Amino acid sequence: MKVDVILGLQWGDEGKGKIVDKLAPHYDVIARFQGGANAGHTINIKGDTHILHLIPSGIFHEDKINIIGNGVIVDPFILNKEITELKLKDVDATKNLFISKKAHLILPTHRVLDGIYERTRGDAKVGSTLKGIGPTYTDKAARNGIRIGDIIHPSFSSQYIALKEEHLRISRMFNCNPDDLPIDGLPFRDYEARWFDAIDRMRGLHLIDSEFFINKCLGENKSVLAEGAQGTMLDVDFGTYPYVTSSNTICSGVCSGLGVAPQMIGKVYGIIKAYTTRVGSGPFPTELMDDQGDLLRVKGHEYGSTTGRPRRCGWLDLVAVRYAVMLNGVSHLIMTKADVLNGFECIKVCKHYQINDQIIDHFPYCVIHEPVIPLYDELAGWKTDISRIEKFKEVPVEFMTYLRYIESSLGIKFVMVSTGSERDQMLISGEHL
Repeated sequence: MKVDVILGLQWGDEGKGKIVDKLAPHYDVIARFQGGANAGHTINIKGDTHILHLIPSGIFHEDKINIIGNGVIVDPFILNKEITELKLKDVDATKNLFISKKAHLILPTHRVLDGIYERTRGDAKVGSTLKGIGPTYTDKAARNGIRIGDIIHPSFSSQYIALKEEHLRISRMFNCNPDDLPIDGLPFRDYEARWFDAIDRMRGLHLIDSEFFINKCLGENKSVLAEGAQGTMLDVDFGTYPYVTSSNTICSGVCSGLGVAPQMIGKVYGIIKAYTTRVGSGPFPTELMDDQGDLLRVKGHEYGSTTGRPRRCGWLDLVAVRYAVMLNGVSHLIMTKADVLNGFECIKVCKHYQINDQIIDHFPYCVIHEPVIPLYDELAGWKTDISRIEKFKEVPVEFMTYLRYIESSLGIKFVMVSTGSERDQMLISGEHL
Protein backbone atom coordinates (compact mmCIF):
# COMPACT_ATOMS: atom_id res chain seq x y z
CA MET A 1 0.00 0.00 0.00
CA LYS A 2 1.24 3.51 -0.83
CA VAL A 3 0.48 7.05 0.29
CA ASP A 4 -1.75 8.98 -2.10
CA VAL A 5 -1.37 12.75 -2.06
CA ILE A 6 -3.78 15.62 -2.58
CA LEU A 7 -2.48 19.16 -3.01
CA GLY A 8 -3.13 22.49 -4.68
CA LEU A 9 -1.52 23.50 -7.97
CA GLN A 10 -2.00 27.26 -7.65
CA TRP A 11 -1.56 29.85 -4.87
CA GLY A 12 -3.72 27.95 -2.40
CA ASP A 13 -7.47 28.23 -1.79
CA GLU A 14 -8.18 25.60 -4.45
CA GLY A 15 -10.88 23.92 -2.36
CA LYS A 16 -8.79 21.03 -1.05
CA GLY A 17 -10.97 20.51 2.02
CA LYS A 18 -14.03 19.52 0.04
CA ILE A 19 -12.03 17.11 -2.10
CA VAL A 20 -10.36 15.45 0.88
CA ASP A 21 -13.77 15.07 2.50
CA LYS A 22 -15.04 13.47 -0.71
CA LEU A 23 -12.10 11.07 -1.01
CA ALA A 24 -11.89 10.24 2.71
CA PRO A 25 -14.38 7.34 2.62
CA HIS A 26 -11.94 5.48 0.37
CA TYR A 27 -9.02 5.76 2.82
CA ASP A 28 -8.24 4.52 6.31
CA VAL A 29 -5.93 7.39 7.30
CA ILE A 30 -5.91 11.10 6.38
CA ALA A 31 -2.75 12.99 7.34
CA ARG A 32 -1.72 16.66 7.13
CA PHE A 33 1.97 16.94 6.22
CA GLN A 34 2.85 20.66 6.38
CA GLY A 35 1.70 24.17 7.20
CA GLY A 36 -0.19 25.39 10.22
CA ALA A 37 -3.30 27.35 11.10
CA ASN A 38 -2.63 29.60 8.10
CA ALA A 39 -4.59 26.98 6.19
CA GLY A 40 -8.35 27.21 5.86
CA HIS A 41 -10.11 24.16 4.44
CA THR A 42 -13.84 24.78 3.98
CA ILE A 43 -16.35 21.93 3.83
CA ASN A 44 -20.10 22.37 3.32
CA ILE A 45 -22.27 19.51 4.55
CA LYS A 46 -26.04 19.79 4.21
CA GLY A 47 -25.94 23.56 4.33
CA ASP A 48 -23.60 23.69 7.33
CA THR A 49 -20.18 25.28 6.74
CA HIS A 50 -17.12 23.92 8.53
CA ILE A 51 -13.69 25.59 8.33
CA LEU A 52 -10.68 23.54 9.42
CA HIS A 53 -7.26 25.08 10.03
CA LEU A 54 -5.20 22.29 11.60
CA ILE A 55 -7.36 19.18 11.79
CA PRO A 56 -7.35 17.02 8.63
CA SER A 57 -10.47 17.20 6.49
CA GLY A 58 -11.33 13.56 7.06
CA ILE A 59 -12.49 14.31 10.61
CA PHE A 60 -16.18 14.18 9.62
CA HIS A 61 -15.86 10.46 8.94
CA GLU A 62 -15.88 8.81 12.38
CA ASP A 63 -14.17 5.60 11.29
CA LYS A 64 -11.13 7.36 9.79
CA ILE A 65 -7.83 8.06 11.52
CA ASN A 66 -6.75 11.70 11.18
CA ILE A 67 -3.09 12.60 11.78
CA ILE A 68 -1.36 15.94 12.21
CA GLY A 69 2.09 15.04 10.93
CA ASN A 70 5.54 16.11 12.07
CA GLY A 71 5.81 18.67 9.24
CA VAL A 72 2.86 20.65 10.62
CA ILE A 73 3.30 23.43 13.18
CA VAL A 74 0.60 23.60 15.83
CA ASP A 75 -0.90 26.48 17.79
CA PRO A 76 -2.58 24.77 20.78
CA PHE A 77 -4.99 27.69 21.25
CA ILE A 78 -6.30 27.40 17.69
CA LEU A 79 -6.38 23.60 17.82
CA ASN A 80 -8.38 23.68 21.07
CA LYS A 81 -10.80 26.21 19.58
CA GLU A 82 -11.23 24.00 16.52
CA ILE A 83 -11.90 20.90 18.62
CA THR A 84 -14.44 22.84 20.70
CA GLU A 85 -16.27 24.16 17.63
CA LEU A 86 -16.48 20.67 16.16
CA LYS A 87 -17.86 19.35 19.45
CA LEU A 88 -20.68 21.91 19.23
CA LYS A 89 -21.54 20.32 15.89
CA ASP A 90 -21.54 16.81 17.39
CA VAL A 91 -18.13 15.88 16.00
CA ASP A 92 -15.77 14.54 18.67
CA ALA A 93 -12.36 15.11 17.11
CA THR A 94 -10.53 13.73 20.14
CA LYS A 95 -11.56 10.17 19.30
CA ASN A 96 -9.76 9.81 15.98
CA LEU A 97 -7.24 12.67 15.96
CA PHE A 98 -3.58 11.77 16.38
CA ILE A 99 -0.74 14.31 16.63
CA SER A 100 2.93 13.75 15.92
CA LYS A 101 5.22 14.31 18.88
CA LYS A 102 7.72 15.76 16.40
CA ALA A 103 5.40 18.54 15.20
CA HIS A 104 6.55 21.96 16.42
CA LEU A 105 4.62 24.33 18.68
CA ILE A 106 3.65 27.88 17.74
CA LEU A 107 4.23 30.00 20.85
CA PRO A 108 2.33 33.21 21.57
CA THR A 109 5.57 35.12 21.04
CA HIS A 110 5.95 33.55 17.59
CA ARG A 111 2.76 35.38 16.65
CA VAL A 112 4.09 38.59 18.17
CA LEU A 113 7.25 38.32 16.06
CA ASP A 114 5.17 37.61 12.96
CA GLY A 115 3.30 40.86 13.48
CA ILE A 116 6.50 42.81 14.11
CA TYR A 117 8.26 41.48 11.03
CA GLU A 118 5.29 42.17 8.78
CA ARG A 119 4.83 45.67 10.14
CA THR A 120 8.48 46.60 9.64
CA ARG A 121 8.46 45.47 5.99
CA GLY A 122 6.30 48.44 5.03
CA ASP A 123 5.39 48.29 1.33
CA ALA A 124 7.35 45.02 0.98
CA LYS A 125 4.85 43.05 3.10
CA VAL A 126 4.54 39.40 2.09
CA GLY A 127 0.89 39.22 3.19
CA SER A 128 1.44 37.06 6.28
CA THR A 129 -1.62 35.56 7.95
CA LEU A 130 0.01 36.61 11.26
CA LYS A 131 -0.40 33.09 12.68
CA GLY A 132 3.29 32.79 13.64
CA ILE A 133 4.12 30.47 10.78
CA GLY A 134 7.38 32.03 9.57
CA PRO A 135 8.94 32.59 13.02
CA THR A 136 8.06 29.05 14.10
CA TYR A 137 9.62 27.44 11.04
CA THR A 138 12.61 29.75 11.57
CA ASP A 139 13.11 28.40 15.09
CA LYS A 140 12.66 24.86 13.79
CA ALA A 141 15.43 25.33 11.23
CA ALA A 142 17.63 27.10 13.77
CA ARG A 143 17.13 24.19 16.21
CA ASN A 144 15.52 26.40 18.82
CA GLY A 145 11.97 25.07 18.51
CA ILE A 146 9.76 23.28 21.00
CA ARG A 147 7.96 20.15 19.85
CA ILE A 148 4.67 18.56 20.85
CA GLY A 149 6.48 15.73 22.61
CA ASP A 150 8.15 18.26 24.90
CA ILE A 151 4.88 19.20 26.59
CA ILE A 152 4.88 15.92 28.54
CA HIS A 153 8.51 16.32 29.65
CA PRO A 154 9.45 17.97 32.98
CA SER A 155 11.70 20.47 31.17
CA PHE A 156 8.82 21.99 29.19
CA SER A 157 8.34 25.05 31.38
CA SER A 158 12.02 25.97 31.29
CA GLN A 159 12.12 25.43 27.52
CA TYR A 160 9.13 27.70 27.09
CA ILE A 161 10.54 30.46 29.28
CA ALA A 162 13.92 30.39 27.51
CA LEU A 163 12.41 30.65 24.03
CA LYS A 164 9.90 33.29 25.13
CA GLU A 165 12.70 35.42 26.57
CA GLU A 166 14.64 35.13 23.31
CA HIS A 167 11.59 36.31 21.39
CA LEU A 168 11.04 39.20 23.80
CA ARG A 169 14.67 40.23 23.37
CA ILE A 170 14.10 40.41 19.62
CA SER A 171 10.87 42.38 20.06
CA ARG A 172 12.70 44.92 22.23
CA MET A 173 15.16 45.44 19.36
CA PHE A 174 12.15 46.69 17.39
CA ASN A 175 10.97 48.83 20.32
CA CYS A 176 7.87 46.70 20.58
CA ASN A 177 6.01 45.48 23.64
CA PRO A 178 3.94 42.29 23.13
CA ASP A 179 0.90 44.11 24.49
CA ASP A 180 1.15 46.48 21.52
CA LEU A 181 0.14 43.59 19.23
CA PRO A 182 -3.04 41.83 20.42
CA ILE A 183 -3.38 38.21 19.29
CA ASP A 184 -6.80 37.30 17.92
CA GLY A 185 -8.12 40.39 19.69
CA LEU A 186 -6.73 39.37 23.07
CA PRO A 187 -4.00 41.09 25.13
CA PHE A 188 -0.81 39.04 25.15
CA ARG A 189 -1.14 37.82 28.75
CA ASP A 190 -4.75 36.70 28.21
CA TYR A 191 -3.81 34.85 25.04
CA GLU A 192 -0.84 33.24 26.78
CA ALA A 193 -3.06 32.03 29.63
CA ARG A 194 -5.51 30.43 27.19
CA TRP A 195 -2.55 28.98 25.29
CA PHE A 196 -1.42 27.15 28.44
CA ASP A 197 -4.97 25.95 29.09
CA ALA A 198 -4.92 24.50 25.59
CA ILE A 199 -1.56 22.85 26.30
CA ASP A 200 -3.15 21.07 29.26
CA ARG A 201 -5.94 19.79 27.04
CA MET A 202 -3.48 18.73 24.35
CA ARG A 203 -1.73 16.45 26.86
CA GLY A 204 -4.91 14.34 26.88
CA LEU A 205 -4.94 13.82 23.11
CA HIS A 206 -3.35 10.97 21.15
CA LEU A 207 0.31 12.02 20.88
CA ILE A 208 2.23 9.55 18.73
CA ASP A 209 5.47 8.78 16.93
CA SER A 210 3.65 9.42 13.68
CA GLU A 211 6.34 8.18 11.30
CA PHE A 212 6.21 4.69 12.86
CA PHE A 213 2.42 4.83 13.11
CA ILE A 214 1.96 5.67 9.43
CA ASN A 215 4.48 3.14 8.17
CA LYS A 216 2.86 0.49 10.36
CA CYS A 217 -0.49 1.35 8.80
CA LEU A 218 1.01 0.94 5.34
CA GLY A 219 2.52 -2.39 6.37
CA GLU A 220 -0.96 -3.51 7.42
CA ASN A 221 -2.32 -2.55 3.97
CA LYS A 222 -4.21 0.45 5.29
CA SER A 223 -4.69 3.24 2.76
CA VAL A 224 -3.29 6.70 3.54
CA LEU A 225 -4.21 10.06 2.00
CA ALA A 226 -1.76 12.92 2.59
CA GLU A 227 -3.49 16.31 2.72
CA GLY A 228 -1.54 19.41 1.69
CA ALA A 229 -2.18 22.98 2.75
CA GLN A 230 -1.65 26.26 0.83
CA GLY A 231 -0.58 25.60 -2.80
CA THR A 232 2.39 24.74 -4.99
CA MET A 233 3.08 28.35 -5.94
CA LEU A 234 3.53 29.16 -2.25
CA ASP A 235 6.24 26.53 -1.73
CA VAL A 236 9.21 28.03 0.11
CA ASP A 237 11.66 26.69 -2.50
CA PHE A 238 9.73 26.68 -5.76
CA GLY A 239 7.00 29.27 -5.26
CA THR A 240 7.05 33.01 -5.91
CA TYR A 241 9.63 33.65 -3.19
CA PRO A 242 9.64 35.67 -0.95
CA TYR A 243 5.86 35.89 -1.30
CA VAL A 244 5.41 32.32 -0.14
CA THR A 245 4.69 30.29 2.97
CA SER A 246 7.50 28.82 5.07
CA SER A 247 7.10 25.12 4.29
CA ASN A 248 7.35 22.74 1.35
CA THR A 249 3.82 22.54 -0.01
CA ILE A 250 4.72 20.20 -2.88
CA CYS A 251 4.62 16.41 -3.08
CA SER A 252 8.20 15.96 -1.85
CA GLY A 253 7.09 17.58 1.41
CA VAL A 254 5.05 14.46 2.15
CA CYS A 255 8.21 12.43 2.71
CA SER A 256 9.73 14.85 5.22
CA GLY A 257 6.37 15.91 6.66
CA LEU A 258 5.11 12.40 7.43
CA GLY A 259 8.24 10.27 7.50
CA VAL A 260 7.60 8.06 4.48
CA ALA A 261 10.07 7.02 1.80
CA PRO A 262 9.80 8.45 -1.75
CA GLN A 263 8.93 5.07 -3.25
CA MET A 264 5.89 4.95 -0.98
CA ILE A 265 4.15 7.78 -2.85
CA GLY A 266 1.26 6.57 -5.02
CA LYS A 267 -1.37 8.68 -6.76
CA VAL A 268 -0.94 12.43 -6.76
CA TYR A 269 -4.20 14.37 -6.99
CA GLY A 270 -3.60 17.93 -8.20
CA ILE A 271 -6.38 20.48 -7.67
CA ILE A 272 -6.97 23.63 -9.69
CA LYS A 273 -9.73 26.19 -9.60
CA ALA A 274 -11.48 26.90 -12.90
CA TYR A 275 -9.76 30.30 -12.61
CA THR A 276 -6.94 31.62 -10.40
CA THR A 277 -6.80 33.42 -7.06
CA ARG A 278 -4.19 34.40 -4.53
CA VAL A 279 -4.18 36.15 -1.16
CA GLY A 280 -1.46 38.56 -0.16
CA SER A 281 1.34 40.16 -2.11
CA GLY A 282 3.46 38.80 -4.93
CA PRO A 283 3.39 38.13 -8.68
CA PHE A 284 0.07 37.20 -10.24
CA PRO A 285 0.39 37.37 -14.05
CA THR A 286 -3.29 36.75 -14.90
CA GLU A 287 -4.79 39.03 -12.24
CA LEU A 288 -7.85 40.96 -13.41
CA MET A 289 -8.05 44.51 -12.10
CA ASP A 290 -11.43 45.15 -13.66
CA ASP A 291 -15.12 44.29 -13.47
CA GLN A 292 -14.49 40.68 -14.48
CA GLY A 293 -12.08 40.21 -11.60
CA ASP A 294 -14.67 41.71 -9.26
CA LEU A 295 -17.33 39.41 -10.69
CA LEU A 296 -15.15 36.34 -10.07
CA ARG A 297 -14.60 37.47 -6.49
CA VAL A 298 -18.31 38.00 -5.84
CA LYS A 299 -19.54 34.84 -7.58
CA GLY A 300 -16.80 32.71 -6.06
CA HIS A 301 -17.11 34.23 -2.57
CA GLU A 302 -13.38 34.79 -2.76
CA TYR A 303 -12.48 35.90 0.71
CA GLY A 304 -9.82 34.18 2.79
CA SER A 305 -11.27 31.50 5.10
CA THR A 306 -8.46 32.20 7.58
CA THR A 307 -8.02 35.97 7.26
CA GLY A 308 -11.25 37.17 5.63
CA ARG A 309 -9.16 39.20 3.17
CA PRO A 310 -10.52 39.60 -0.38
CA ARG A 311 -8.65 37.37 -2.79
CA ARG A 312 -7.07 38.65 -5.96
CA CYS A 313 -8.78 37.00 -8.94
CA GLY A 314 -7.80 36.24 -12.53
CA TRP A 315 -8.05 33.83 -15.42
CA LEU A 316 -6.61 30.33 -15.32
CA ASP A 317 -2.81 30.39 -15.67
CA LEU A 318 -1.68 27.19 -17.37
CA VAL A 319 1.96 28.29 -17.37
CA ALA A 320 1.96 28.18 -13.57
CA VAL A 321 -0.16 25.01 -13.49
CA ARG A 322 2.17 23.16 -15.89
CA TYR A 323 5.03 24.08 -13.58
CA ALA A 324 3.11 22.72 -10.60
CA VAL A 325 2.23 19.50 -12.44
CA MET A 326 5.92 18.95 -13.18
CA LEU A 327 7.05 19.60 -9.59
CA ASN A 328 4.45 17.30 -8.07
CA GLY A 329 4.29 14.47 -10.60
CA VAL A 330 0.51 14.89 -10.77
CA SER A 331 -1.28 11.75 -11.95
CA HIS A 332 -4.92 12.78 -11.42
CA LEU A 333 -6.43 16.21 -12.09
CA ILE A 334 -9.34 17.79 -10.19
CA MET A 335 -11.14 21.08 -10.85
CA THR A 336 -13.09 23.10 -8.30
CA LYS A 337 -15.49 26.05 -8.57
CA ALA A 338 -16.35 25.37 -12.20
CA ASP A 339 -19.83 26.78 -11.53
CA VAL A 340 -18.35 30.23 -10.84
CA LEU A 341 -17.73 30.60 -14.58
CA ASN A 342 -21.42 30.09 -15.38
CA GLY A 343 -22.67 32.95 -17.55
CA PHE A 344 -19.34 34.31 -18.84
CA GLU A 345 -19.59 35.06 -22.56
CA CYS A 346 -15.90 34.44 -23.07
CA ILE A 347 -13.38 32.60 -20.91
CA LYS A 348 -9.67 33.23 -21.23
CA VAL A 349 -6.80 30.88 -20.46
CA CYS A 350 -3.16 31.93 -20.25
CA LYS A 351 -0.97 29.47 -22.13
CA HIS A 352 2.22 31.56 -22.58
CA TYR A 353 3.98 34.55 -21.04
CA GLN A 354 5.67 37.42 -22.80
CA ILE A 355 8.67 38.81 -20.92
CA ASN A 356 10.89 41.45 -22.56
CA ASP A 357 9.61 40.56 -26.07
CA GLN A 358 10.32 36.87 -25.46
CA ILE A 359 7.46 34.37 -25.51
CA ILE A 360 7.88 31.51 -23.05
CA ASP A 361 5.76 28.61 -21.87
CA HIS A 362 7.54 27.90 -18.56
CA PHE A 363 7.42 29.63 -15.19
CA PRO A 364 10.70 31.58 -14.90
CA TYR A 365 12.71 32.90 -11.97
CA CYS A 366 12.46 36.44 -13.34
CA VAL A 367 8.66 36.55 -12.87
CA ILE A 368 9.49 38.03 -9.46
CA HIS A 369 11.35 40.98 -10.98
CA GLU A 370 10.12 41.47 -14.56
CA PRO A 371 6.71 42.58 -15.85
CA VAL A 372 4.86 39.63 -17.33
CA ILE A 373 2.30 39.89 -20.13
CA PRO A 374 -0.05 36.87 -20.16
CA LEU A 375 -0.92 35.61 -23.64
CA TYR A 376 -4.43 34.22 -23.76
CA ASP A 377 -6.46 31.76 -25.76
CA GLU A 378 -10.19 32.52 -25.73
CA LEU A 379 -12.93 29.94 -25.38
CA ALA A 380 -16.68 30.29 -25.55
CA GLY A 381 -18.43 30.35 -22.20
CA TRP A 382 -21.48 28.33 -21.26
CA LYS A 383 -24.81 29.82 -20.27
CA THR A 384 -26.11 26.80 -18.44
CA ASP A 385 -26.15 26.39 -14.68
CA ILE A 386 -23.94 23.35 -14.19
CA SER A 387 -24.37 23.22 -10.40
CA ARG A 388 -27.12 20.61 -10.57
CA ILE A 389 -25.64 18.46 -13.32
CA GLU A 390 -24.74 15.00 -12.02
CA LYS A 391 -22.97 13.34 -14.95
CA PHE A 392 -20.20 14.38 -17.31
CA LYS A 393 -22.30 13.40 -20.34
CA GLU A 394 -24.88 16.05 -19.37
CA VAL A 395 -22.54 19.07 -19.27
CA PRO A 396 -22.74 21.79 -21.96
CA VAL A 397 -20.51 21.38 -24.99
CA GLU A 398 -18.68 24.61 -24.18
CA PHE A 399 -17.82 23.40 -20.69
CA MET A 400 -16.57 20.06 -21.96
CA THR A 401 -14.45 21.93 -24.51
CA TYR A 402 -12.94 23.94 -21.67
CA LEU A 403 -12.06 20.76 -19.76
CA ARG A 404 -10.58 19.04 -22.81
CA TYR A 405 -8.52 22.14 -23.62
CA ILE A 406 -6.93 22.04 -20.17
CA GLU A 407 -6.41 18.28 -20.31
CA SER A 408 -4.63 18.48 -23.66
CA SER A 409 -2.43 21.31 -22.40
CA LEU A 410 -1.38 19.40 -19.29
CA GLY A 411 -1.47 15.83 -20.58
CA ILE A 412 -3.62 14.69 -17.63
CA LYS A 413 -7.29 13.75 -17.37
CA PHE A 414 -9.82 15.22 -14.97
CA VAL A 415 -11.17 12.63 -12.56
CA MET A 416 -13.37 15.00 -10.55
CA VAL A 417 -14.95 18.39 -11.17
CA SER A 418 -16.68 20.32 -8.38
CA THR A 419 -19.77 22.21 -9.54
CA GLY A 420 -20.82 23.78 -6.23
CA SER A 421 -19.92 24.16 -2.58
CA GLU A 422 -21.95 21.24 -1.25
CA ARG A 423 -20.32 17.85 -0.64
CA ASP A 424 -22.40 16.11 -3.34
CA GLN A 425 -22.02 18.74 -6.07
CA MET A 426 -19.36 16.77 -7.91
CA LEU A 427 -18.84 15.22 -11.32
CA ILE A 428 -16.79 12.04 -11.18
CA SER A 429 -15.36 10.26 -14.20
CA GLY A 430 -16.75 6.78 -14.76
CA GLU A 431 -13.45 4.96 -14.27
CA HIS A 432 -12.60 6.67 -10.97
CA LEU A 433 -13.90 5.82 -7.51
